[in-house]
Amino acid sequence: MIEKSTFVNSVYRRHLSFISFIGFFAVSFFSSSQILKPIEWEVSMSERAPNVGDEVEIQFKAKIETDWYLYSSDFDPDLGPMVTEFYFEDDDSYELLGELEPINPLKTYDSLIWDGEYTYFKGEGLFIQKVKILDKGFRISGNYTYQVCSDVDGKCIPFDDEFSLVSGGESEQSEDGLKKKTDSESEGNLWSILITAFLAGLVALLTPCVYPMIPITVSIFLKQSKTRKEGVGKALIYGLSIVVFFSLLGFLISLIWGFTALNELSTHWLFNLIIFSVFVIFALSFFGLFEITLPSGLVSKIDQQADRGGLIGIFFMAITLVLVSFSCTFPIVGTALINTLSGGSILEGTAAMFGFSLAFAIPFTGFAIFPAWLKSMPQSGGWLNSVKVVLGFLELALALKFLSVADLAYHWGILDREVFISLWISIFGLLGLYLIGKLKLKSDPDSDKISVARLVLAVFTFSFVISLIPGLWGAPLKSLSGFLPPMATHNFNLLQKEAGGNTCEDPDFADILHWPHGLQGYFDYEQAVACAKEQGKPIFIDFTGHGCVNCREMEQRVWSDPAVLKRLSTEFVLVALYVDDRTQLSPAKWYESTYDGKTKKTIGQQNADFQITRFNNNAQPFYVILNAREELLIAPRAYDLSISSFVDFLDSALENHRKNAIL
Repeated sequence: MIEKSTFVNSVYRRHLSFISFIGFFAVSFFSSSQILKPIEWEVSMSERAPNVGDEVEIQFKAKIETDWYLYSSDFDPDLGPMVTEFYFEDDDSYELLGELEPINPLKTYDSLIWDGEYTYFKGEGLFIQKVKILDKGFRISGNYTYQVCSDVDGKCIPFDDEFSLVSGGESEQSEDGLKKKTDSESEGNLWSILITAFLAGLVALLTPCVYPMIPITVSIFLKQSKTRKEGVGKALIYGLSIVVFFSLLGFLISLIWGFTALNELSTHWLFNLIIFSVFVIFALSFFGLFEITLPSGLVSKIDQQADRGGLIGIFFMAITLVLVSFSCTFPIVGTALINTLSGGSILEGTAAMFGFSLAFAIPFTGFAIFPAWLKSMPQSGGWLNSVKVVLGFLELALALKFLSVADLAYHWGILDREVFISLWISIFGLLGLYLIGKLKLKSDPDSDKISVARLVLAVFTFSFVISLIPGLWGAPLKSLSGFLPPMATHNFNLLQKEAGGNTCEDPDFADILHWPHGLQGYFDYEQAVACAKEQGKPIFIDFTGHGCVNCREMEQRVWSDPAVLKRLSTEFVLVALYVDDRTQLSPAKWYESTYDGKTKKTIGQQNADFQITRFNNNAQPFYVILNAREELLIAPRAYDLSISSFVDFLDSALENHRKNAIL
């Protein structure tokens, strides 16, 4: 597929322009540090000197650099990302027991690119394979393929390493790391969860179940206390009790469900349908169809404990408030908690409930300390019901996200992108009509006046609805990509056009590999070079991968721009070189790499080897532009979401190509 000897010599051909030479010089000499390997492996056995018949564990421990992550091995390999795979050579000296097991990988659902759930490691990773020793002179060897990607600069790098464990060789076991869970918490993420939950708590305060309780509760403290100091003290304990109760509840739920059930069920159809149904039920309750309350007996028993007085009585008063406000607060706090716990973290679940309860408790404490503030509070009235109805519309819209997750994971096809957008347009359109008073529910008071706040909210709501409408015809709606089903599920796309491209013959491997946005190009370097010579056009090389998230992001957010698409489709011969494709070539095309001495048998292995040996780089995405003589026209480019910068990259290469043609 790729002849190794032609690449280096062609760079120094006689007609190489000064600009081209400078570009190549910079890449060749200043990028020597670009051969990255942000991961280190340690392969060991659980026993230093096992006997015949012993069952031992082969431990593959990965130490991953900060801001990088390693794809695990326990998700669908057809999803997209390159799974980590281990291959053991057959040998009569040992026997594999069961399947290789990744230990506590993280899980996430990607709805933008992969449309499914994948697992990965950050910081540290661990894989275990159990084997049975059959011969004292055992030899356990093989290789493992994997991919690491960067959170910061968008690089994705595939690797293929070998391992060997023999009798008599040293095998060390870490005392602390066999089943250690990777730490997924970061300070920034916790602060984000805390702030979001705090804002949710502020919203909950404005519901009809909670807002009227503020002056009532504060007045009780003030009347029961002999001095202002005593009243303030009781209010502080009351607020602290609310925080403790909610935080403890978040901790217990996270402990019971966070690590296992919610993590594993986050994409299960039954779990998502249950959450979808719960949100719809609460939305209908907010609309006034029925009232959801806890059993009166339970509330009465808790309320009786609140009459005991002292610290215990204050604590049960706080619990009574939580139970009485259940119908209004559960959908809000439940939304925050469910979204948090899908990541499986006790710390994050506790932080979510702490932030919510802190906002919930502050008014009760603050008004008790400064009772004069009570006079400035707006009176309870119809506006509280309006808040409740608005929350009902938001709950209904959010419920569709959970239904969408189940629909995507199991390919039901009942909630495609245009259906989802249509439902959101209807929901938010009705919300806008409600805000301007054109839609009323039976729980709303009769009034012809609209407040300024409702009018402003209506303007923003209708603006949002208008922004959704182009999505019905295929507009990407990139700002909502985390909520909407992916573009691949859109069946009525009038905006997507075939971009075209420059080809001279049918591309090899076109039955298994494809270009995005209707572009046409090659998947074999030699074919692209031959076509470039025939047409006199420059070659645009896209070093990419099936499992490269940032490659897909570049294609969706940068390549989709009309200015970029026009240049790619008309001015270049395109070739996409997948570095992780495992299609095996015929033995006649195999060769031994000058870089690592290994025989390269697959499309991916040869493309990755080409990128390393020719351009001294092993990260994806990586874009290279050559002329038909295989000379660099401009310094290569990596992940960068600036459309203008990418256009400049293409235009500069075209200008250098024009100058070279004149020489």
